[in-house]
Amino acid sequence: MSQPHGPPGRPGAWNGPPQHQQAGRQPDPQPNPQPNPQPGPRPEPRPSAFKDLFNGVGYLLRGIAWVARHPAQWLFGLIPALIVLAAYVAALVLLAYRLDDLAGWVTGFADGWPDAARASARVVAGLALYGSALFLAIITFTAVTLLVGDPFYEAIAVHVEESQGGAPPEPDVPLLVQIGRAVKDTLILGAVALVFAVVFFACGFLPVVGQTVVPVVAALVSGYFLAGELTSIALERRGLRRRDRFARLKADRPLVVGFGAATFVVFLIPLGAVLAMPGAVAGGTLLARERLAGEPPPEPPAGDGLTSAH
Repeated sequence: MSQPHGPPGRPGAWNGPPQHQQAGRQPDPQPNPQPNPQPGPRPEPRPSAFKDLFNGVGYLLRGIAWVARHPAQWLFGLIPALIVLAAYVAALVLLAYRLDDLAGWVTGFADGWPDAARASARVVAGLALYGSALFLAIITFTAVTLLVGDPFYEAIAVHVEESQGGAPPEPDVPLLVQIGRAVKDTLILGAVALVFAVVFFACGFLPVVGQTVVPVVAALVSGYFLAGELTSIALERRGLRRRDRFARLKADRPLVVGFGAATFVVFLIPLGAVLAMPGAVAGGTLLARERLAGEPPPEPPAGDGLTSAH
């Protein structure tokens, strides 16, 4: 009768003779014991792109709710927006007054067409011209307003951060350097927006697509750049320059596009760009603080030929 075997590895326990002695063979080589890996904290699952679109819209609503609870900050943020709005409205009214002449100049190729076809071409050209100008105005309105009202919106962003647990210290950069960077970023953004406006203007002549798909694409593109401007205050306070900021935006593109596109739609409402500007800055600050100010995205492998175009 065989001896009962005790639990293996227990000191002093009798487990009978080794198996190789029982069977008259050499012992099997024992593998090196591997330490049991300690389970670490699992990273939180990343939201889907579709869910992040709506999360981005939520940041705009949270920003508007924040200024609704702080009406003094809202009124404070209206001042620079009203100043810039007056200049933009004057420019758009002047464009509308001269739109027929501009549309006729753009469609000079249609002078020999029948009256109905020539009129249709000029109507499409007029709509494309004004739509492109409106797109350019909305894109640059935020940048120019932030440039003009930098002290105003910087103060709002700091109040938002303090209400969420504290703002990081302001970077030790001379004021003139900050102004120079802001002007440079505004000019670059304006140039990029102008390129997109020309592209969308040309695509506006496409039948059906120019009146359906192009406006949607324009809203998404403008929303992306709007989000870049509205989050710039909080990200610059963390020492991130333009290239680094857009790298963070690219890493969370659905979230950023959701926030920016919702802001773009609100800005299309008459006076929406002015009334919602303080809330958009507050929402952009929350977005930057909670989602964009973490660890930078990993760099692509060397030699893959991909570079950032921002």
